[in-house]
Amino acid sequence: MELENNNWTVIPRIGDMAPDFEAVTTTGKLKFSEYNKDKWVILFSHPADFTPVCTTELSEFAHQQDYFTEQNTKLIGLSIDSIHSHIAWVHNVKEKLGVLMEFPIIADIDMHVAKLYGMLQPGESQTAAVRAVFFIDPKGKIRLIMYYPLNVGRNMDEIKRALLALQTSDANKCAMPLNWNLGDSVIVPPPTTVDAMLEREKSNYDMVDFYLAKKQL
Repeated sequence: MELENNNWTVIPRIGDMAPDFEAVTTTGKLKFSEYNKDKWVILFSHPADFTPVCTTELSEFAHQQDYFTEQNTKLIGLSIDSIHSHIAWVHNVKEKLGVLMEFPIIADIDMHVAKLYGMLQPGESQTAAVRAVFFIDPKGKIRLIMYYPLNVGRNMDEIKRALLALQTSDANKCAMPLNWNLGDSVIVPPPTTVDAMLEREKSNYDMVDFYLAKKQL
C-alpha cells in the first residue's frame, strides 16, 4: 500500500487480477482486458519521453519485439506524457536509432493508470512513473512485479528469463531454482505424503534431499 493524501491506496500485488482500464495509446484507443485476452502481457512504465535511460530501454523493447511475440506475449508501455510527445519520441527513436516502437505506449496524462498500478511513488517522484514491470498471464492475473528507480535501467535479459520461467513453470508444474535459464534442471514439487516421499527415494531425480529434487524437462 502507499499513503497518498492521507488515504491508503492499494497497489496491485502478485496474484491479483490486473486492474482494467481504457487509455489512449500510440496505436489508438485500447481497453486493457481486451488487449490481454489469451496472451501474456508485459506492462512497463518509464519516467518520461526524450530522456536517455528511457530511450535505451524502450528501444531495446522494440528490438526484442519479435522475441516476445514468439513467447505469446504483448508489450505495452506507459509514461505521464501526452500522445503528441509519445509520437514525436517514437519518430525520434526511429530516426536516430533505426528502430520503431510498434507496441502501444499509453499517454497517461491524468496519471490514472500509473496510480492504478502503483507506478507513482512519491518518495521517488510526484510526477514521473518509476520503472515498473508487470507480468500478466493470459487469465489477467499479475504473476511478477519489478520496480526500478528513475536512475537505474532495467535488465532485459532478466525480463526475458523471468517470462520464460513463469511460462515453463506453468506448463510443467514445477519451480525454478536460483539463476534458472532455459535448458537448466527444474525443481520438482516436494512430496506431501509419506508414500510420495518413499516413492521419490526410488526415483531417478537429482536428489539433494527428499524435499529438494531436480529433473530435466
